[in-house]
Amino acid sequence: MAEDSSPKVLSIQSHVVHGYVGNRSAVFPLQLLGFEVDFINSVQLCTHTQYKKVTGQILKEQDLSDLFQGLKENGLDKYDYLLTGYVGSPSFLKEIVAVYKHLKSVNPNIVFVCDPVMGDNGEFYVPEELVPLYREQVVPHAHILTPNQFELESLTNMTINNVEDCWEAIEKLHLKGCKTVVVSSSDLGGNGHLLALASTKMGESCQRVTITLEKKQAIFVGTGDIFAALMLAWMHKSNNNLKESLEKTIASLQATLERTLRSAEGKPHTPENLELKLIQSKRDIEEPKVTLFANCTRKSS
Repeated sequence: MAEDSSPKVLSIQSHVVHGYVGNRSAVFPLQLLGFEVDFINSVQLCTHTQYKKVTGQILKEQDLSDLFQGLKENGLDKYDYLLTGYVGSPSFLKEIVAVYKHLKSVNPNIVFVCDPVMGDNGEFYVPEELVPLYREQVVPHAHILTPNQFELESLTNMTINNVEDCWEAIEKLHLKGCKTVVVSSSDLGGNGHLLALASTKMGESCQRVTITLEKKQAIFVGTGDIFAALMLAWMHKSNNNLKESLEKTIASLQATLERTLRSAEGKPHTPENLELKLIQSKRDIEEPKVTLFANCTRKSS
């Protein structure tokens, strides 16, 4: 890649002083893989919310508008990708949509990668008023969505009990305008396994990809943020090869989780001991070793 041709990403998501979540999880992998990343922090907290004491600040929509206005006036508003993650309020999400519309007016080929961070395991950790906004104002603009199973259910108002339900929910998002949907994790793998599912709409047909992976016996924070960043990177580098991108994303993420678990061996699974070993996984991010291969099928509409 030529030195002056590095793709540019604007990443809008959370930030923590200590640990790895939000932009702290996403920016480093993207930079390692050759992307120029500008980032705006939707919140700035001392740590992620699994710690006993959390302090910090929340960016308001006017703050986002002010920062972006400065970029515009300096002629720094041309990006190849917009990446979004945690957003804490409906007004802030609306401002992100306004930012995207301007970015698209500057670069019609910009790709919007959205991790619709809303909750997990049946519980919301953002105001539920965000759901219809994601559904009606974000999904139609997003090129790549990376929800987990709970977020997919919320976006489609469906209960997902099996793989066919999942594909049906994904198809609903395709019909709303999103070309690629990647379900970062679901409980559909059976026997202590997770299932990742991805689909890209191509005219009247879909390419569908699945990978089954072992469920780790720990709760990690920040994995979805890394997942979305790596999917962005590998879709770019592979010329939108969905199978290759999912395989490499999961390879890097699994290696990072395994290294994190090894470092916590014999220790209590506290938030501090389970902070992702992201820096130590540099080589696994740059050169993922694929050991879990995806199944790939095509489905006609």
